[in-house]
Amino acid sequence: MAEDSSSSQSFLRRHWEGYKEFWGERFSFLDNYSRFIKRDKPLPSWSDSDVEEFIASDPLHGPTLRTAREATKISAVGGIIGAVSTAGVTWKYSRSLHGTALSLGAGAVFGWTFGQEVANHWLQLYRLDTMAAQVKFMEWWQNKVEGQ
Repeated sequence: MAEDSSSSQSFLRRHWEGYKEFWGERFSFLDNYSRFIKRDKPLPSWSDSDVEEFIASDPLHGPTLRTAREATKISAVGGIIGAVSTAGVTWKYSRSLHGTALSLGAGAVFGWTFGQEVANHWLQLYRLDTMAAQVKFMEWWQNKVEGQ
């Protein structure tokens, strides 16, 4: 009986390790940010003027970061429009408070996603490496904060 228990644990452990490996490969891009997130002392917050300073100082990644920030603004507007419009329609036709709250949340998510897609095509983000620009900004901010 104890042998069955050890073999089932090893089966579960192998299954779990395979599962972690599978998803680890698909989310490997998160490794780019792990050195900034998994720190003993977190980086302090930055302001818009810090971002503008980076954009002005880096001719390669600065314009890409500016474009990514514009895309975020478009996405936020899409989220607001989606949330308000779906919640308004739900409230008009159902007068259900919990239904309106759920549609507000769902509309915000759907609107944000739709806004991100609009921004992606309008600003042609698919041609830019926005992740590299964000990582370069984080490196620049880390160096600036640490005084290097």
